[in-house]
Amino acid sequence: MNTVRLRWLGRRPYLPVWRAMQRFTAARTRETEDEIWLLEHEPVYTVGVRGDRALRRICDIPVVATDRGGLITYHGPGQLIAYPLLDLARLGLSVRDLVTALETVTIDVLRQYGIAGHARRDAPGVYVDGAKIASLGIRVRRFRSYHGLALNVDLDLAPFQRIDPCGYRGLAMTRLADLGVGAGVHEVTVPLLGALLKRLGLTSVSTRLDNLPDEDIRHDRPA
Repeated sequence: MNTVRLRWLGRRPYLPVWRAMQRFTAARTRETEDEIWLLEHEPVYTVGVRGDRALRRICDIPVVATDRGGLITYHGPGQLIAYPLLDLARLGLSVRDLVTALETVTIDVLRQYGIAGHARRDAPGVYVDGAKIASLGIRVRRFRSYHGLALNVDLDLAPFQRIDPCGYRGLAMTRLADLGVGAGVHEVTVPLLGALLKRLGLTSVSTRLDNLPDEDIRHDRPA
């Protein structure tokens, strides 16, 4: 039986969570339990390894150059973030398997709300009538994954208008709230987690609230 520990981290700034993921991944061994971190981020633009690493701010929103795949995107309150920190070798998964699983799970959740979502071969993520509702960005080191999925629930979409989301000029963004879904991030977490655990063949051993180690947060919090 493959088990996973779930952590609900609440609303967090991006940088300390990213650093904590890096440390967790670097320190883990073959015996380390897999984890899934669930949270919302404070407003931030993140730039992947193929993006413009010189950006620092866009209007009043900080820009963080990160180590995930892809180009630039936006995170903010009202967006459900799921970071699967998994030993892919132990689970018998390739990187493509994980990306496909995240897309399929998101499509399954949308279907539960009566929404038809779809993936695209040329652009990872999930779309509804051509508008992007979920973004994916993965990093794998020594067959261990981090980063993950961002699903637009009821966040403010205006910051996307200042960028080319994921490098695609003119790409429309959408959210569950604009598609007639009144559920918030917490409500959407339940079906997303259920679908993700089932798809990956994982069993949750515990769900803990807001328990990212304090030293990880303090270490990277700006003075």
